[in-house]
Amino acid sequence: MTPIKTLILTLACLIGTSVHAAQPNIIFIFIDDMGWGDLGCYGNDFIDTPRLDQLASEGMRFTDAYAAGAVCSPTRCAVQSGQNQARIGITAHIPGHWRPFERVIDPQTTMALPLDTITVAEQLKESGYTTGYVGKWHLGMHPQFGPGHQGYDYDLEINGPHLPGKYKVASNSTQTLKPKPDQFRTDFEAEACEHFIRENKDKPFFLMLSPYAVHIPLASKASLVEKYRARAAEHKRELPNPIYAAMVEEVDALVGRLVDEVEAQGLTDNTMIVFTSDNGGLYRRYDYNEAADDNVSNLAPLKGEKGALTEGGIRVPLIVKLPGQIAAGSTSVEPVISYDFFPTFVAAAGGKLPEHQTIDGLDLLPVLTGQKERLDRDAIHWHYPHYHHDRPASAIRERDWKLIEYLDGTGDIEIYHLAQDISEENNLIEERKGKVADLKKKLANWRISVSARVPIHSPNYDPERAHEWWNLRTGQPLDSSARKRFPQTEKDL
Repeated sequence: MTPIKTLILTLACLIGTSVHAAQPNIIFIFIDDMGWGDLGCYGNDFIDTPRLDQLASEGMRFTDAYAAGAVCSPTRCAVQSGQNQARIGITAHIPGHWRPFERVIDPQTTMALPLDTITVAEQLKESGYTTGYVGKWHLGMHPQFGPGHQGYDYDLEINGPHLPGKYKVASNSTQTLKPKPDQFRTDFEAEACEHFIRENKDKPFFLMLSPYAVHIPLASKASLVEKYRARAAEHKRELPNPIYAAMVEEVDALVGRLVDEVEAQGLTDNTMIVFTSDNGGLYRRYDYNEAADDNVSNLAPLKGEKGALTEGGIRVPLIVKLPGQIAAGSTSVEPVISYDFFPTFVAAAGGKLPEHQTIDGLDLLPVLTGQKERLDRDAIHWHYPHYHHDRPASAIRERDWKLIEYLDGTGDIEIYHLAQDISEENNLIEERKGKVADLKKKLANWRISVSARVPIHSPNYDPERAHEWWNLRTGQPLDSSARKRFPQTEKDL
């Protein structure tokens, strides 16, 4: 034990206060596929999100927050490691999918978060935190790569959208939790989180909640679905899909239950609550056809959707509350990204970053507490070298300028001034050739610095078959027309 830590412990004993009094509990709520504009506090006038709107009114709302990836696994990798996922090679959702007759061959994604990666949970444990994980993990398909092997004391990994389903019984718990018959997943997740908070109320804890909602298949509670169907009919609205709107309200209620439990345990004043999404929202699934889910949501004014590096695919909601340190009702326009959470949480805990692991993220506390308006960072980067809702691409945002470079052999470049063109409608490639050259060079140098894997030319390119999707698990084409439609309300379950 260091002399300084010994002194702190001695002083704590003398004045009769806990050494952990200054260490906030941290609850990180990580939603799946929620769009930037899905909440009332972000301008949505259709979906009721009173608890999240209240959270924003009690903390800071970010207008320019980004997911590190355009799909889930890359962003989850960035959160856990504090690194841009291109360093590790988790650049697609695990295991990804395949278009074998396109112009280029996608690089293979790393199939699990390496066990020698120091996770945010492992680093917080160094500061005395108990760590818990509830929900979707998607960073390795084998149990040996699950949260319980990556620094989480309490591991309730739940795979799939419905219960009962595949879930792992939590470890380090005095009670075994199992879903009740016909219980909705969001309710089960809330129950598990409430249990974790109660069990660990007397010591600092880090709890990460990762619901499957609002990911497709569209399914929600019948009463909520009917509420939004009636509202859609009254206002003649086609989007968002009423079932999707119901799912968003389910998430809002889930957040409310956690906030209420924190209050019930007397922890409100010393608990940081963070709410965000793993990527942008979904308009419709990539292999849309008659048997697939209906159109999901309207991403306007943003361009594109999940699976693309346009704003609709990567800009996400972010709300952070910490009473006494973050001004209520504050707003930040500073661009921030998923790998910033690692150093932020470690700083809040009074800990140190790992010595032998590169951390790409920056501590957000100076912005959150009002000490600074801007971070000491020139640019943020994305690398998504895969076909999904768009073509393989990399991107860089340097303050208000954003450049997207497509990596499919076409040489296509797009550049936008986001402060004047949030919808990315006006490609300034001809007007700003100097800026294009500058950002393209910086993006290329960044790819080299992180050893980013890039697509290669395909000898099997066939324009007539380029649209075909194949399954990486089976090596067979995806026959999405034969996919069984998922149930849509609790009556159908």
